[in-house]
Amino acid sequence: MDSLTQIALGSAVGVAVMGRRTAAWKAALWGAVAGTLPDLDAFIDHGDAILNMTRHRAESHALFVLTLAAPVLAWIVSRLHGESALFKRWWLALWLALITHPLLDTMTVYGTQLLQPFSDHPFGVGSVFIIDPAYTVPLIVGVIAALRLKSTRGLAWNTAGLVLSTLYLVWSVGAQQHVTQIARASLQQDGVAPDGLLVTPAPFNTLLWRLVATTPTQYLEGHYSLLDDSKRIVWTVHARGAELIEKHRDDPYIARMAAFTHGFYSVSAADGRLFVTDLRMGQEPTYTFRFDLGTDAARASGAHRPTRSVMSPDLRQALPWLWRRLQGERMAPPGVPPATPRLGAAPA
Repeated sequence: MDSLTQIALGSAVGVAVMGRRTAAWKAALWGAVAGTLPDLDAFIDHGDAILNMTRHRAESHALFVLTLAAPVLAWIVSRLHGESALFKRWWLALWLALITHPLLDTMTVYGTQLLQPFSDHPFGVGSVFIIDPAYTVPLIVGVIAALRLKSTRGLAWNTAGLVLSTLYLVWSVGAQQHVTQIARASLQQDGVAPDGLLVTPAPFNTLLWRLVATTPTQYLEGHYSLLDDSKRIVWTVHARGAELIEKHRDDPYIARMAAFTHGFYSVSAADGRLFVTDLRMGQEPTYTFRFDLGTDAARASGAHRPTRSVMSPDLRQALPWLWRRLQGERMAPPGVPPATPRLGAAPA
């Protein structure tokens, strides 16, 4: 999740565990610090863009590593404030603030390596977008109330914020499962038996969902809003680059992307250069993670390291489309050419 959300969650957890045993501002401050620490790995350069992506949310997000770090941080904090008698309580508060960071990240689709160093499997439920005000705002309100209200009412507000935000995550998983069933039924109607199906929320909400289905040669993208008046999904059909995938199957960067994305990737070529794209984040035709692997000659010589090709959407089109599509208005996504093959009923 975004940094503000992680700070708010860490603060809320710190306040909830410490209660009035210490000043609320101390609990909120150190909870925020613990909630931020795992993301400092973003400043580590692993040598190329693909490694930087796939090594983010690795050891610094591992439950084992954070569990080892918690007592050290608690000792520092308790000594700093002259609260050695509260060491165990600080330990619990900061451990929870640390581990709730990667657990919340796991609710997004990116991929969080919770079990490092024993496994590099990237976990990702994908039921919430990386920024979602409906999750973050209750946490912020609760922490502010705890800081401003010195009575137990402030703690009650903080607890309420944590409960509401947690219930929102539960809602997101339930909504995701509901949309997944609808997507599978729609694909079956269109005669498609996908190898994989990805169901993730569109930006900033859990009402509109983006769907990606993969086959060996194609990927299909669709959208479904919980406010739609029909369960029939319109899918746009795109080539995955099957021949290129087969040709470059042994390329270590493509293999790494295939594993990290759980198969939701495509390979393309343009101007003699090879590109690999993570299909999970973004929307056709603009994706958050698209990497330039260079020319055949550059890769063979080892002279080229993957670089990220930034694909920024036109927000003047994307945001109005998002709002209208969320409300159930059937309309084609911006940026997708009208001639793109489609399955399902034509959008109104």
